[in-house]
Amino acid sequence: MVKLSEAPTLLTVKNLSVDYVTAGHPPAHALADVSFTLREGEILGVVGESGCGKSTLMLSLMRLLGPAGRITAGRVEFMGQDLLDLTEAEMARIRWKHIAMIFQGAMNALNPVRTVGDQIAEAIWRHYPTSTQQTVTDRVAELFEMVGIPPSRQKEYPHQYSGGMRQRAMIAMALACAPQIVIADEPTTALDVMVQAQILELLTELCGKLGIAVLFVTHDLGVVAEICDSVLVMYGGVVAEYANVDTIYNDPRHPYTRELLKAFPNLTNLSERLASIPGYPPRLDDLPAGCRFAPRCPVAVERCHTQSPPLVAVGRDHVARCFLLE
Repeated sequence: MVKLSEAPTLLTVKNLSVDYVTAGHPPAHALADVSFTLREGEILGVVGESGCGKSTLMLSLMRLLGPAGRITAGRVEFMGQDLLDLTEAEMARIRWKHIAMIFQGAMNALNPVRTVGDQIAEAIWRHYPTSTQQTVTDRVAELFEMVGIPPSRQKEYPHQYSGGMRQRAMIAMALACAPQIVIADEPTTALDVMVQAQILELLTELCGKLGIAVLFVTHDLGVVAEICDSVLVMYGGVVAEYANVDTIYNDPRHPYTRELLKAFPNLTNLSERLASIPGYPPRLDDLPAGCRFAPRCPVAVERCHTQSPPLVAVGRDHVARCFLLE
């Protein structure tokens, strides 16, 4: 088995910046200088509070930002090409065939008036238009079995599925064209704990079996600890810390990462009080002058409120954005 550090790099994101621009309002700087890499078979967890830029990052990679979204700088390199240089027609050939996405809220992502099997088949027909009907039918049945849904249920509609089955169907749809990368945007939101566990087990099993790389967006630090190889901690649209999962949990260096971990329950000491981070993430159209976390940071110094800290190396394959680490 190839070590993750020796696996080929599938995706390299360099200094990606995104603004949201609306008439009569200052631009909202949703992402600024975000960089990371994704290797074959790797599960990269992207964590942070709501409004920190996680979903914007995923939509940027897929080139699915709304009309107000503007990618202002950076590169997204996949298979030797910058996805930001492609035309929409060229990018459409990448989506689903090479990079697929599991959207948050499967019931809203599935068309309620078409059978689930037909919706999965559509992705195959779009990218492999010369396929035969029998080939597509067999592939859909194979995908249903792969995600644990009886193939006999492919002619049913989304409302006839449970929440967990709909999410499994979304995973089957994402895998329909055998992509190298799957983006999972909080795929277990609104599911009960037992179903969440089943979906997570399915994702990790498929990742190991098929060699797929996964970008996993979540608020749940327990999920990150269980399934991820590396972690990208985001705050206010920037990378706060980036390292492998063991380093993040055992040697967090950024104050925000530390505060996030304190807010997570310690199952070995149930009497320990949970901490909370006072305040809220900054408004992206009204960012603080210095470090974006400084107004909420328990160890901020005067410099933090006037200057933006750089991302510095604090160990092997470990970077964090904080003046106190210089």
